[in-house]
Amino acid sequence: MKYFLSLLFATAILMGNATAQIDAISKHFEKYMDDERFTMVYVSPKMFQMLDRLAPDDVKDPEADVVLDIAKDLRGIRILTTEESPLQHYKEFNSIIKKSQYEPLMLVRDKGQDVNFLIDEDGDVIKELLMMVGGSDEFVMLSFVGNIKLDKLARLSDQISLPGGEHLDKLEDKN
Repeated sequence: MKYFLSLLFATAILMGNATAQIDAISKHFEKYMDDERFTMVYVSPKMFQMLDRLAPDDVKDPEADVVLDIAKDLRGIRILTTEESPLQHYKEFNSIIKKSQYEPLMLVRDKGQDVNFLIDEDGDVIKELLMMVGGSDEFVMLSFVGNIKLDKLARLSDQISLPGGEHLDKLEDKN
């Protein structure tokens, strides 16, 4: 019985850490979502459910087919971007991430910008891909939540215009 209670307590602590990690990112996003200095995009799980209900026969556009194929695996997208004090925001957000349990996937320094890709995975499934871009010109935080396949996300960036989406091609180069 003691062993069971110890195991239950340890699991509760681990679950609390995972929740704190998600909460820290959500709080950072929410902190700036009403700030006029930021451009904010939030695509809810409900929107992805609606996209998933479209029948393949309803869509005649090959580009839309690519988007729908990717959308069926996603549950949410959050984008936050600003050109005001971008390095300050990058450092602030990066300090939150370092305390969490995201695994670094790749860091690219390109033309005065740091592009940081981090993942939250469960086994072979990537549950969240977080991309942060920081430089003297802009700060971008982009979060994809769902069952993510990196090659599909790179194709998505080719089909639709996402702030910082040009950096997703770097993931395809890695594979």
